[in-house]
Amino acid sequence: MRQLSELDASFLYLESANAPMHIGSIYLFDASERDTPLAFSTFIAYLRSRLHVVPVFRQRLKEIPLRLGRPYWIDDPEFSIERHLAYVSLGENSREANLMTLASKIIEEPLKRDRPLWHITFVDGFRLGEEKEGSEKGREGFALIVKLHHAAIDAFSGEEIISKLLEYTPKPQPINAPRPWQPRPKPSEERVIVQAGVNILRTPWRFASLAVGAAETTARGLIQKQLLKIPLPFPLFSAPHSPFNRKITPNRQIVPAKIELSRLKAVKAALGDVTLNDVVLGLCAETLRRYLGNQGTNTGQSLIAMTPISVRSSTLRRTTGNQMSAMLLDLATNESDPARRIRKIHWNAVSSEPYRDAIAADRLTELLPSSMLALSARLYSELQIAQRYRPVFNLAITNVPGPQVPLYLQGAKLTQQYNAAPLFDSMGLVIVAVSYQGSLTLNFTVCPDVVTQSDSLRSHVHDSLEAIEKAASELDPEEMHTPLTETRSQTLTDDAMGLLESALKRLTGRFRR
Repeated sequence: MRQLSELDASFLYLESANAPMHIGSIYLFDASERDTPLAFSTFIAYLRSRLHVVPVFRQRLKEIPLRLGRPYWIDDPEFSIERHLAYVSLGENSREANLMTLASKIIEEPLKRDRPLWHITFVDGFRLGEEKEGSEKGREGFALIVKLHHAAIDAFSGEEIISKLLEYTPKPQPINAPRPWQPRPKPSEERVIVQAGVNILRTPWRFASLAVGAAETTARGLIQKQLLKIPLPFPLFSAPHSPFNRKITPNRQIVPAKIELSRLKAVKAALGDVTLNDVVLGLCAETLRRYLGNQGTNTGQSLIAMTPISVRSSTLRRTTGNQMSAMLLDLATNESDPARRIRKIHWNAVSSEPYRDAIAADRLTELLPSSMLALSARLYSELQIAQRYRPVFNLAITNVPGPQVPLYLQGAKLTQQYNAAPLFDSMGLVIVAVSYQGSLTLNFTVCPDVVTQSDSLRSHVHDSLEAIEKAASELDPEEMHTPLTETRSQTLTDDAMGLLESALKRLTGRFRR
């Protein structure tokens, strides 16, 4: 048995009818170089031969009675690959828009928990390059719509899994016979209960150890940066109200926008001391600013994004599970100049570094049990805190570097991938940026009942990149070397210190009485 971490388990407990917690991907393949179309039966045989590279594909959850502890991954003695596959033929509706509509409907459905938490839909009859009615028929192809639960993977490990499942050569490789696999015996209920009891006894010591470790790293950061200068974490509920932060419904829509990676690298070079990730975040910020402007929303206060960061060790080649940290980042959307905004984003990210590196997210969730985290999230939703007060953050943005060399599946080239991330209640928009073979795709996962006119996001991305390129070319070179001093982080530090001071005054006042 392998027990889920607190972070992994939290994605199980956070799941609801309106918010399934799986990661979705749509992969488009060009099969025009194959002698014959790829049959669904061939795909099944291919996938069956590669199941050994992803052990979690044959593992299911084992819940603890009375929720006395986190669930375990155990081998599924009834595993059948057919239970995780579906076949769809688009027929006459073989355009990409129809594929995305189909994918949105599939991604809306939660995964079934009585089996390993993944599912793949094989979409036949899909043609690439056929976008408009009456246009010439596109190239022969097919698509895969993949769902993997967030309890099993994060966005970064998901890319690793797909890279291992696919091939790096355009020549179809022989499909080998599946490796022999015998599921390990299912653990008895008595063993599970005994193990849960042992874990409960260990919890106080683990809590104390984590608390001491967290205190030490935080204290070290305070000493290094000096108390008054350190960029303290954002006070809760400091993000502004936005159209994204309302109660969501089960409906989903994926809006992708593809751009050349070379254009982003040129902006990075023009702006000097910024990273490519800063440029991607700046592009997201400009896109959101334009969208909000068209919606008539006041952009006077800057949006706050939660940005996951992989803390996966290069020496620990474990491709499953969540190994992430995260930080809250000011997107500087109240800055009108898109080039200066990227520099501010860079500064805000750098100033958050001591806290970003201090404690990984899985250690933080061990300090706050996953069941308590789920309860907090449900109360946050049911009490409509995001609507009554300011939200903790407005949206999540993840930037996942993908392979820059082409991938293949039995001679069919992967030409494009789109990604969908789970939405939380009171957060109707998530952005996942994925690069592949010289291009970057911004994938907007939206609840269309919350984020209206979401199709406009695609055109806003292209307009935003042009605006950033123009602003970067006009930015004074001397300004690029001038250090930033007045940032959102600085003002938030003052706010945080003020809140702490007033809380201490109230506390000491009670003792005096």
